[in-house]
Amino acid sequence: MLYTAYEMQRSWLNMASTWASVGSQMLSNPALPFGYTGAGPVMASALEVFAHASANYGKPAFDIEEVNADGITQPVTEAIVLHRPWGNLLHFSHPGLAADAPRLLIVAPMSGHFATLLRGTVERMVENAHVFITDWADARMVPLSEGEFDLDDYIDYLIAFLEHVGPGAHMLAVCQPSVPALAATAIMADTRHPCRPLTLTMMGGPIDTREAPTSVNDLAMQRPLEWFRHTVIATVPLQYPGAGRQVYPGFMQLAGFMSMNLGNHMLSHYHMFKHLVAGADEDADATKDFYEEYRAVCDLNAAYYLQTVEHVFQKHSLPNGTFVHRGKVVDLGKIKDTA
Repeated sequence: MLYTAYEMQRSWLNMASTWASVGSQMLSNPALPFGYTGAGPVMASALEVFAHASANYGKPAFDIEEVNADGITQPVTEAIVLHRPWGNLLHFSHPGLAADAPRLLIVAPMSGHFATLLRGTVERMVENAHVFITDWADARMVPLSEGEFDLDDYIDYLIAFLEHVGPGAHMLAVCQPSVPALAATAIMADTRHPCRPLTLTMMGGPIDTREAPTSVNDLAMQRPLEWFRHTVIATVPLQYPGAGRQVYPGFMQLAGFMSMNLGNHMLSHYHMFKHLVAGADEDADATKDFYEEYRAVCDLNAAYYLQTVEHVFQKHSLPNGTFVHRGKVVDLGKIKDTA
């Protein structure tokens, strides 16, 4: 019911966004005298800000066309090298890379945004390395016939991706995936898997959220797991391939993201409005580009989300030594030769 109501609201806002955009263009038309009055640019800018804020944004593209490697401009190729229902493995490279260049697996967060948030990281790293990145699926686009997806599956995917990249790869986990990436490394180390990562870098990951807790950590500890199940889980409506799937909707995640820094977001839009009025289009476009990426969100499968809340934020299973994968306790002490 909640998801369906949101979709109705979104369709109305899309129409309003379209009309606001048309109005802004009309008021900016040099053929109309009203555009030369003091009120013209102000009204046009206000409508443009509203049109941008109320528009619907789908999955962005990486659009990395070229990089400068050792002073030479090289064209970048992007390819799906492994396809799975819940996520693809993308490979970025350019002709100047040697066959034995370092291979880096970037594990993008499965936390509401798309992997393109790491576009800048990919662009910089591909200058000197074969870059692979996880491109997680939007849960509302995955049919029920593909089954569930939870933390066990997430770890299995990482192992499969590392196997595809091959022995001697480096793994970089950005924020949320630090826990499954560390667990996958320990599991592969336990079996002396030949494709276990040579190095593992974890950036800002919630390995032990009891250390330096944030407001998000506090909320997870203050509420029982059932509260999250009943409050933030919704059913995907009929118009999507994943109809009937239980998810943590992207629009609810975005609302949470925005509310944490609502004042800053409002100020950013006010500055965008002022830039538009002043004709500083380049500055306004920078804000637009950021929010087009920021507002592009995806749903999380309910089982994965609830397990993450329980084992990462409530029980702290990995640092406590009680984290289980496929019925077996994950022993971090098995990691011996991954730097």
